[in-house]
Formats: sequence, C-alpha cells, structure tokens
Amino acid sequence: MNEFKQFHDESGKFNFQTMVYFCEANDNKNLSLYDLLKISSDAAVEDYNQRGMSRDVLSRNGYAILVSRVSYRFHRLPRENEKIVLKTWEEKPEPLQLVRAYEFESMDGEKLVSGLSSWVVVNPEGHRIIQTKNFAMRKAPDFSTEHDCLKYGKIQHPDDMVLLDERIIKYSDLDGNGHTNNARYGAFVADALPKELRRVAFTDFRLNYAKEAMLGEKLQVFGKLDEEAKKLSVVGRTEGGVSFEAELFY
Repeated sequence: MNEFKQFHDESGKFNFQTMVYFCEANDNKNLSLYDLLKISSDAAVEDYNQRGMSRDVLSRNGYAILVSRVSYRFHRLPRENEKIVLKTWEEKPEPLQLVRAYEFESMDGEKLVSGLSSWVVVNPEGHRIIQTKNFAMRKAPDFSTEHDCLKYGKIQHPDDMVLLDERIIKYSDLDGNGHTNNARYGAFVADALPKELRRVAFTDFRLNYAKEAMLGEKLQVFGKLDEEAKKLSVVGRTEGGVSFEAELFY
C-alpha cells in the first residue's frame, strides 16, 4: 500500500512525496508539462499551508501570491507509475519577487528535474504589487543556492512566428480563485507542439506569465522553431495582448 509523506526536513525543505499517476502522464508515458506545473504549484501552496499561511490566511492579511516566471531543467522526466519526491524551498527574495526552488527526485535520490520560479505578492483586491520586504508573515530567507536550470527571465519573441493552435478558455481551465490556473498554460504549450516535436526529449523549459487569459477569450498560440539553437519559442495571445511566453530547448 502506498503511503506518501509531506514534511519539512532538517534543512527546511518541504518534501512532497507522490507518484506519477496514469492521468498525469502524456502519451510518451512521461510526466506532462501540465502536471509538472500542477505538482510544483500544489507543493508550494502546501509548504505555506503547513507553516500557517493558507490562501485564506494570506487573504485575510491582505496578501495573495501569484506565480510570475518558472524555469525547469529535465535531467530525466518522471515516468508513469514512478514514485517521486519534490523538494521545494524559498530562497532570498528579490525586491519585487519571491524566489522558490524545486528538485524532483526518484525515491532513491536520482535527480530528475530542477526548477526555479519567481512569485509576486499582491493585494487581493486590486492586485497591486507589494514589495517583498513588506511581506511580513514569515522570516524571509537570506540565502541563495546554485542551480543547474536556466535562470528565469525575459523571453524574446521571434518576428516570424506562425499560428500553432487556438482555443477558447473554458470553465474547466479555472481554479478556486476564478482564474485560469497557472498549470493550464503547460497544457496550452503542449497542445501547440508541432507533431515532429512531440517525441523529442526536451532539456529545458521556461514559461513567463504576462496577462491572464480570461474565461471565454480566444487564446491563439504562435511559435517558431530554431533548429540551430534547438529551441521552440511559443507565445500565447488574446485580444488583450500577450498572455504567456515560453521556450522549450532540446
């Protein structure tokens, strides 16, 4: 019988044990981009929950925390039915962004995926950005560690991108905040992959959230393959402008 644990270890890292279930794997039997983002987000939320900072508690204190940018390096994507542990922790914040790191490992310690993300603290009502020094519900970490994934940051748009996919944002894309869930953008990227890239072993993935795609809006996903750089650039747009930007390296 599987018994998965969630706990903070002696170093303060939050350990989130789980398994890649059938519905979380794509047709390559690897963890999907959607579920990679979902597990990462769930672990970050639960880390705060277990430290007394649930979403409701944060909201009552005038805070909401929104993911801004993520970057992952794929050493080996977890496979269907594989038991894994995600270790996640906060690092020294930037002036306007919290910083969180991720390490996906097999149960015997093999490194699978490394990640780094930035999050903005905002007022729940008007989404006004709050400087991280004024987020006083926990003692901010004062350390940073080296990471083997790419640094999150600005993603450049090639000029001659072509339409890869389009979709309407549906009710099932929304989460408990009434917003398009951040993990759904991983599905938007995966659904736009050209057929010849669906079996490629990607090495790195970066995703920036620009402006939420709203319920009922048409989201058009454009892309450009750079065979020399071994990179697929992806941009999602609505009538309101750029919604997200992503890069996949192989």
